Amino acid sequence: MSLANFSFPTAIRFGPGARKDVAEHLRGQGLSRPLIVTDKALAALPVLAEFRSHLQGLDVAVYAGVAGNPTARQAMDGAAAFREHGADCVIGFGGGAALDVAKVVGLAATHEGDILEYAWDHPQVRSIEMELPYFVALPTTAGTGSEVGRSAVISEDDTHLKRVVFSAKILARQVFADPELTLALPPHITAATGMDALTHNIESYLSPAYHPLCDGIALEGTRIAARSLATAVREPGNIAARSDMMMASMMGAIAFQKDLGAVHACAHALGAVCDLHHGLANALMIETVLAWNIEAAPDKFEELAHVCRAGGGGPGFVRWLGHLKQKIGITGTLASHGVRKDQVPRLVEIASRDICHQTNPRPCTPADFERLFQAAM
Repeated sequence: MSLANFSFPTAIRFGPGARKDVAEHLRGQGLSRPLIVTDKALAALPVLAEFRSHLQGLDVAVYAGVAGNPTARQAMDGAAAFREHGADCVIGFGGGAALDVAKVVGLAATHEGDILEYAWDHPQVRSIEMELPYFVALPTTAGTGSEVGRSAVISEDDTHLKRVVFSAKILARQVFADPELTLALPPHITAATGMDALTHNIESYLSPAYHPLCDGIALEGTRIAARSLATAVREPGNIAARSDMMMASMMGAIAFQKDLGAVHACAHALGAVCDLHHGLANALMIETVLAWNIEAAPDKFEELAHVCRAGGGGPGFVRWLGHLKQKIGITGTLASHGVRKDQVPRLVEIASRDICHQTNPRPCTPADFERLFQAAM
């Protein structure tokens, strides 16, 4: 058996009202000039103004240039805003896109070169050599779990291909996970982001990589999401269900230290080619890919069926996922969501190059991806 490394370093303050403790925390670190990094839509909503009301005594600036899938340009513009404000820390406030940009704004502001030069697969990848500005994260969705992750997914501006900056140095120093920040999410966003969280937990558990700590977290995250996702969609003000989904989201992101699988490889391709929402893309591919995976990990599928009270082993678990999607309003095929058959070759190309499928329980060839995309059409 080979040696393994395990790390769970993120400090998390969890629960309703956690957002109100940010100012005191930053002052305790000797910080006073935060830059809030958020997205354009969120910046216009009352939730940001309400959060800022709890930052009295701090000199706050806002960078709200994040939109859609985060791009290198957005990250570099955020770094310029950081320098212009003379900021001494970063507050990430938003969903996965805003938090991914927030993670690397301090990096781009204090290091030379374009942010994509720090992506793990860059031919001349740069090292993070200096201490990064203090960073705290507040998620406003329950899906990506980016607030506890050590990676930032940033797209190339021209090709929209996703690149990953991966380092423990970009982890938030403190997470303020406040489920009250998700109460205003509309049902379709709650559903799509919730499926992202559920997929993270499921694919992490199914990954053949050795990480029993993550396996336990992923199974419990799956159980929590299974019991509360439909309630969070149906009853938007249910704080218990919202809390469950925020916890399941963080658990999924912690668990995928172990890596993910072919569902995510397909979803990343759909985001790059068709600009499909990541959570929705996962939801549209998950049954097709998991049904294909059952034979490679039957015992694990049995365990997933057990924690979700699905019954029927792997096939029963996949059927349960279909019923759950119906309950939360995610219906249709790739084609009904605007994906064209002539886009399949490009989808196959990108999915085949995506690192996530390397830890799929069943090896994936380009021909396999073509069959999976065609089956999901």
